[in-house]
Amino acid sequence: MSQMRVLFVFTSADKLLDGRPTGWYLPEAAHPFYVLRDHVTIDFASPAGANPPLDMESVEQFKEDEDSTKFLNDTEVKSKMDTAKSLNQVSAADYDAIFYVGGHGPMLDLATDPLNIKLINEFWRSGKVVAAVCHGPGALVGASDEQGHPIFKGRKATGFSNAEEEQAGKTAPKSIPFMLEDRIVELGGNYQKASQAWGACVQQDGKLITGQNPASAKGVGEAILKALS
Repeated sequence: MSQMRVLFVFTSADKLLDGRPTGWYLPEAAHPFYVLRDHVTIDFASPAGANPPLDMESVEQFKEDEDSTKFLNDTEVKSKMDTAKSLNQVSAADYDAIFYVGGHGPMLDLATDPLNIKLINEFWRSGKVVAAVCHGPGALVGASDEQGHPIFKGRKATGFSNAEEEQAGKTAPKSIPFMLEDRIVELGGNYQKASQAWGACVQQDGKLITGQNPASAKGVGEAILKALS
């Protein structure tokens, strides 16, 4: 086992603004986890700590997906979930990279959580890898560099697209506080997306690694591994 350490951050939000259930999205944790597991030490964290809420829709949609079903039944994963730290218990100094799992939840809690914003700022300003997939980049919208500029400013980035959000039927302001594609652009990001909705798209600009959607999760894991080696 390498000495490299990666912190996986999950949402603690279990409901959308309209009351529908949400949480973290299964393949967006499972695929990067299995890419990275044999090469780095992985810890789990969330705003509220242990056993962050899983979006059950993702279990249903990915029940034929090998990594996703494996992740659900993995005793190592269960142990990590049971012992997931809260954000006030983690320090950027202990890790080489931070990765935000998607699902709509991060838009609702991590986007504005002061502890989360402080944590990302510490990772970013110390030159560490900051990665996220799907709605995970929503967790990064409050973060800034030493000059106070958003970390998206002037950088290529991606995240769940407006078109995908409309197809998912979970748009702002009814279900979520903002549209991620729009927010990345507002923050000065050079937003990129796949030519087709739901297609894989991974962007890396320096230490910032982002993926568009569930299809991009494995690629984000591979990009994190490459950036760490």
